[in-house]
Amino acid sequence: MAEAYLGLGSNLGDREANLARAIELIETGGVSITRLSSLYETEPVGVQEQPWFLNLVLAGQTSLTPLGLLDTLQAIERRMGRVRTVRWGPRVIDIDILLYGQVILESARLTIPHPQMADRAFVLVPLVEIAPEAWHPGLEMTAQELLDRLSPGSAVHYWGRLKERDASQDDS
Repeated sequence: MAEAYLGLGSNLGDREANLARAIELIETGGVSITRLSSLYETEPVGVQEQPWFLNLVLAGQTSLTPLGLLDTLQAIERRMGRVRTVRWGPRVIDIDILLYGQVILESARLTIPHPQMADRAFVLVPLVEIAPEAWHPGLEMTAQELLDRLSPGSAVHYWGRLKERDASQDDS
């Protein structure tokens, strides 16, 4: 089993419900979620004229290969209605593989660690919340070290905990 960190974002429709549904599908798709960050509202990157995003990061254990995980996550995005039209444009759901164990992978379909994660507060803030020690094998730095060196830029606001997830955890 490998530990994978995934970044999720949504800025169309009921953003929180979209994230909750994606998490359910990720769990049934072969990832056992071990940690889940709070939600953060963030300004869009790239195309500015669109709604703000809700983002979170999760950690999970999986026996899927990196490309198998990518296929699973892209199938979830399609199932939830994601249509790729404009790069960095609005989306119902976006699921990125941030880290996969200590794997460094560069292929036509997938790059691990995620190539922009070290420059994105909307990834690093929730990642540091759940795993400040998470190791970026390419840059040889922890998530906390990456966040500490990040220049102030895009707004990242604490939103709260995922309601559907908290309610289901209260029942256990």
